[in-house]
Amino acid sequence: MTPTRPLAVGVTPMETRREVIREVAVHAERCGYSAFFVAEGWGHDASVLLAEIALRTTRIQVGTGVLNVWGRSAATIAMLATSLDSLSDGRFLLGLGAGSPQLAEGLHQVPFAAPIDRLATVTTEVRRLLDGQQPEPSAAGRARSLQLAVRPAHRIPIQLAALGPRAVRLSGELADSWSPFLLPISGLAGSAQLLAEGAARLPGKAIPRICPAVPVAVSADPDQAAAQASWWVAFYLTRMGPLYRDALRRTGFGTEADLVVAAGPPPRGGTARLAAGAEVLLDELTVHGDAAQARAGLDRWYRAGAEMPAIVLPPNQPLDDLLQTLESLRPADLPAPTPAPADAGAW
Repeated sequence: MTPTRPLAVGVTPMETRREVIREVAVHAERCGYSAFFVAEGWGHDASVLLAEIALRTTRIQVGTGVLNVWGRSAATIAMLATSLDSLSDGRFLLGLGAGSPQLAEGLHQVPFAAPIDRLATVTTEVRRLLDGQQPEPSAAGRARSLQLAVRPAHRIPIQLAALGPRAVRLSGELADSWSPFLLPISGLAGSAQLLAEGAARLPGKAIPRICPAVPVAVSADPDQAAAQASWWVAFYLTRMGPLYRDALRRTGFGTEADLVVAAGPPPRGGTARLAAGAEVLLDELTVHGDAAQARAGLDRWYRAGAEMPAIVLPPNQPLDDLLQTLESLRPADLPAPTPAPADAGAW
């Protein structure tokens, strides 16, 4: 793997062990990873976890990967970003996404209507507030618009998670970076064109950096790694609504997606393999295998156009296994990290 290429680490909302997230983030910094992302779903408040991580690290970028735009107003998101950026000494990256009906309606009790429009509105308002401007006046109220009392010392980057064509174009128009999850590697090139089309809507707008979030499954036993990778694919296609199935159909993998859905949700423990006709999805959607195979798989993502991929760690795995995955894929230009002292990271 080329030494200078940036690489990030992410955890899913299903990883709810606060102490594990903290230790993984600290170890990721020791290993030379560029960024650490915490996704927010129905568990911990991501900003609280990131505050703890920011206080225990000094170099690694920290970010939301991602916040949905239904659970907070644009103003509370902007205040969250400003506070975390100050706490981390300028290392914060704000990741936003449209979420899902289950998150919007099942958790936040907000109708899931026009999600791309919602993402556009919230992103635009957050950007205005972070840049020191007032929000657009509310049609429903007569109070004057306010600016943030605390201003970030520099421009906080915004990263959008998007899969559909319209959402990807929106990312090109509004975002500094774009982070699709479970997008086939063969679909990166077409999406890059959509990003360029979106960026062209604004004179002088740079095309966002391409930062796909890629599930990983690393084990000395390649069969075990393939089973874990199969769990990633089967779980998200059968338990997380139609978003990812639709993305696969748009990119030419509808038959394979239907095979996975027909087989039903994966059993606990990640021991089942995808049907033979669907196994192409393992290489399209994940990085898996033993250490050498996984590093080769990661190289494929860079060659396909990824600029800072984020390896997404499987939830609820033993901490030692997660740390070993970080060791297996750590940036190649750094020596192996030295063990931390027993009181490392204490406040």
